[in-house]
Amino acid sequence: MTDKTTLRKQMRAIRKKSADALPEAVRGLVFSRPPAPVIERIPQDAVIGLYRASAHEAPAARFAQFFLEAGHRVALPRLLAEDGAMRFADHTDPLGESDLVEGPHGLMQPGENADDIVPDVLFVPLLAFDEKGGRLGQGGGYYDRWIAEHPGALRIGIAWDAQKIDAVPLEPHDQKLHMVVTPQRVYELDA
Repeated sequence: MTDKTTLRKQMRAIRKKSADALPEAVRGLVFSRPPAPVIERIPQDAVIGLYRASAHEAPAARFAQFFLEAGHRVALPRLLAEDGAMRFADHTDPLGESDLVEGPHGLMQPGENADDIVPDVLFVPLLAFDEKGGRLGQGGGYYDRWIAEHPGALRIGIAWDAQKIDAVPLEPHDQKLHMVVTPQRVYELDA
């Protein structure tokens, strides 16, 4: 389609338009519970890694609440420095966010007292995806590096329907997704 930098700019605009088309109160309800095909793939004792959605990203807080109530441990990314290191740490308050502090890049993340844990299932934000498991992220490589170090994790994207494209341009370091959840569909991918 185009180079990644140009594609990221285009997809940010598409994602913004998709999110803005829904009233804010409705946005959170769209992703209020993981769909059955996703729940069926998650072991009962799995640690669930999620993300704190930034502006216009598909929201993940209600998924976090669902998994906590189902007895899972939930983790959010914690950036250790601006050099690209990312771990996951316990997240216990997805709706109130009382356990989060500001980290690098102004992102809210679990505080230093939260235990590091390794997710078995990882829900990831994205700018674009394709039906072959390709994912276009923000460009920092945090998720690709984490996934490369933890290849056994089930990887699931959360996106607006308009974020699907024909083909994500992939480089050797890019890691693929197993599934993507959108408001209208669950994609089982070729990863």
